[in-house]
Order: sequence, then C-alpha cells, then structure tokens
Amino acid sequence: MLEEFKKFISRGNVVELAVGIIIGAAFTGIVNSLVKDILMPPIGWIMGGIDFSNYFFSLSGGHYESLQAAEKAGAATVNYGRFINACINFLIVSGALFMIVRQVNRLHILHKEVPKAPPRQEQLLEEIRDALRAQSGNRPPSTDRTL
Repeated sequence: MLEEFKKFISRGNVVELAVGIIIGAAFTGIVNSLVKDILMPPIGWIMGGIDFSNYFFSLSGGHYESLQAAEKAGAATVNYGRFINACINFLIVSGALFMIVRQVNRLHILHKEVPKAPPRQEQLLEEIRDALRAQSGNRPPSTDRTL
C-alpha cells in the first residue's frame, strides 16, 4: 500500500495540483489585501466615504452603528457588504488568471514545433507518384482489380 501511495503522490498531476493549491492560497492573501487595502479605499472615497465591508442589515430588528457592534451584540445580520467585497475579489482573481492563461497560451503558440520535412525517401516516392499521375492523365487510381 505504501508503494502504491508513493506512486500516486509522485505522479506529475498530483504534484502540479498541490503546487497550484499552495500558490492559489498565497495569491488569495495578496488579492484580499489588494482589494481591502488598495482598491476599496479609493472606491469608497469616490463614492462619498462608502465602506462596503460595513454594509449589513440586522435580522433582529435592532439598529447598530457598525457591523462590529452588531456582531458584538450577537445580532443576526446579513452582511451584503462583505459579499460585495468577495465579488470584487473574485473578479480580480479571475481577471488575473485570465491574463496568466492568455500569456501561457501565447507562449505555447510561439513554441509550437515546426513540422519536420518528410524523409528524402518519402519525397522521392511522392515525386514518382505525381509523375505517374501526370503520365496517366491525372486520373485517380482505378479501383477495378481485374486484369
């Protein structure tokens, strides 16, 4: 069983997936910081000081000055501002991944192998075939096998 596990874990796809998950987790932290610390303050300032993360409504009917105050009081809240932030995070991550995949695809196109020329023997055979066709009046080979 240990050998089977070693074989499974050493396969390329598993290792690539693990690396992708680890990089994705690190990238999530960067994107969260980008949205929270860099993008949302100017957006909030442009929109008149709006802080999306503090948008909520209380299901218990009380009025609270902030989301933290509602959470501290133990009120049930719908935190739609956090949802807006999560959507913005998603758009940024998906846009960044789109750009990465696009560039990788371009690199693959650039590195495509140029088809190799057929061996000299095949070229000669093709020339002979073409010459025979030209002599016979460009007729396709007969399917009649009777002599």
